[in-house]
Amino acid sequence: MRLSLATALLCLGLHAPVLQAAAASVYLQELSSTEVRERLQQGWHTIIIPVGGVEQNGAHMALGKHNFRAHLLAGHIASELGNALVAPVVAYVPEGRLSPPTEHMRYAGTLSVPEAAFKAVIDGAARSLAQHGFSDIVILGDSGNYQAALKAVAEALNRDWKGGPARAHYIADYYLAAQQPFHKLLRERGLNDAQIGRHAGAADTALMLALDGSRVWPAKMSPPAAGVNGDPARASAELGKLGTDLIVQRSVAAIRKATER
Repeated sequence: MRLSLATALLCLGLHAPVLQAAAASVYLQELSSTEVRERLQQGWHTIIIPVGGVEQNGAHMALGKHNFRAHLLAGHIASELGNALVAPVVAYVPEGRLSPPTEHMRYAGTLSVPEAAFKAVIDGAARSLAQHGFSDIVILGDSGNYQAALKAVAEALNRDWKGGPARAHYIADYYLAAQQPFHKLLRERGLNDAQIGRHAGAADTALMLALDGSRVWPAKMSPPAAGVNGDPARASAELGKLGTDLIVQRSVAAIRKATER
């Protein structure tokens, strides 16, 4: 007589493994419409619109650095908040003039869109989410070149929504935490400003290493490629975690303050 696996394990005094239900995702695109409606009914009225970008980061780091970071950090922030979801990352952002190319558009792989189109996408996403019942639309961005545009979109939405149930919140602390506060921590651990850098250097690379090291290729760090400011070879996941923790903590505090009613 052939026994089933479960029966055989019981005969041996063992138990068949129990499959645990996966924890419900905080990412909107991974949920069904029914699940989103249920979250709203349970009071999950906050949603984060993370903004990334596709730009050159030297030879050692993926073009989608900002997208990967914004996606993962927004997930950590939402989980910490406990009542928030995360919309898909806005990946198409202004990265310089197309012709003749300026800024990061001078390097292969960078994608750029006009600022007006960029603002319209965020505006449409926010209005869609408000239509479904989200009352606190949080907007945060991983790159410095469009921070003013994000603030302008939030302000315009709030003018239109004045007196209504929905509000837009531009969270500057998300981006600012990765600048001077994180750089200060790096200096305290022996790095200088030239090593920390302003783009794809130690600070920038460390954040990516802490979140997803598969997007960084150490063998290509030396010599530094064109478009890199700083020394990525001084980066580590341990240093990066100082920054990611700082970003999450300050963003959560800012969002909680902004969404108080």
